[in-house]
Amino acid sequence: MVSPQIGAGASARTRIAARLLPFLFLLYVANYLDRTNIAYGTLGMKGDLGLTDSVFGTASGIFFIGYFALQIPGALLVERWSARLLLAITLITWGALTTLTGFVRTPGELYGARFLLGAAEAGFFPGVIVYLSHWFIYPDRAKAMARFMSAIPIAYILGGPIAGKILGIHWLGIPGWRWLFLLEGVPAVLLGIATLFVLPDRPNEARWLRVDERDWLAARLAEERHAKANQDRVTVWRALRDRRVVLLTVGLFFCYSGGYAFWFWMPTMLQRLTGWSTERVGWIGAIPFLAGLVGMLLLGWNSDRTRERRWHFAIPQLTSAAALGAWFFLPPSNAMLVGVFSLVVFGTIAYLPSFWALPSSFLSSSAAAAAVGFINCTASIGGFFGPKIIGELSQRTGSFRGGFIFMIVCWTIASVLVLLCPREPAA
Repeated sequence: MVSPQIGAGASARTRIAARLLPFLFLLYVANYLDRTNIAYGTLGMKGDLGLTDSVFGTASGIFFIGYFALQIPGALLVERWSARLLLAITLITWGALTTLTGFVRTPGELYGARFLLGAAEAGFFPGVIVYLSHWFIYPDRAKAMARFMSAIPIAYILGGPIAGKILGIHWLGIPGWRWLFLLEGVPAVLLGIATLFVLPDRPNEARWLRVDERDWLAARLAEERHAKANQDRVTVWRALRDRRVVLLTVGLFFCYSGGYAFWFWMPTMLQRLTGWSTERVGWIGAIPFLAGLVGMLLLGWNSDRTRERRWHFAIPQLTSAAALGAWFFLPPSNAMLVGVFSLVVFGTIAYLPSFWALPSSFLSSSAAAAAVGFINCTASIGGFFGPKIIGELSQRTGSFRGGFIFMIVCWTIASVLVLLCPREPAA
């Protein structure tokens, strides 16, 4: 016979996942569509705005300079104020800015639009990570993050073909790349409005949970906070200087440097290395992200099953490095290129749930919230340097070989640094 407490726990976990994760998933799809549509937009906008590889690399990466500014405040506001209000404001603001990007006329205006977009999106991701820690117990956290973060490959899987189609239109005398930005900002605005009515801030506000389910969840989360408080009473300032936080931050910096460089440049690399049309690049470019989606879900599940996080980060990173390294030695073909890119995307996505389960495994409440914001905002600077360095190398050499070596080095360093992080305490 199942005890009432166990029954309440099982039903609460199921109900929370079913009610929150699909909506958060939609928000993150909108987030990545608006963040990365420049990767496909550049295939149509280069002639209009006079974008060189160097300019495109800077325009892609400057997003992360704006993104840097508001990460920690965003995470702390979710912890201490309201996730619902913060996420709603963030969505509406970045959706409007994405639409306005469709009106830029010069590289300078594009830089400004991308910078402001990064600032507008800054609080979203760390805010959601902290928000999930209010609702999911530790053994469920990587699976929850995997389901939430599966929006990243889904956004690319959907975004590539959609972008390929939109780039081919020319309505009202307006080129397709402008329509790409004009149309893809609208869903974020609508979802921001919906957030005000859909997301409760805390479990005690969720009318769709029974009283016994709320009580069970509150008790379990309180136990986890108490256990972590007994292990180490860490203030926000001490958390930011913690050796584990520093290692995770620097490791993620190199991970982002290589990962965002690859994601932003992949459509351009596919087109130049194969000669395919823009529309075909949109369709074929979705294939590698299917591998990323499968990897994320499987590794997130296995990470929770084994309660192991560090190797679940390192192995995908080394997979990406090895796959891109193999490109130098395998006989060239379009099929081989797609296979290599699929393994690269697998490695640059599959690690995410395991990594973001790490900070809350050894820190609690405000310290964990500040650490998540600090790790993501500082590491996100890699998202500026990576695409920019690839652009500079490509423009100077006329080849992606130097860029490939740069990414391989980044992923190798990232894996080593996170493996140096001490083992997380057992939950």
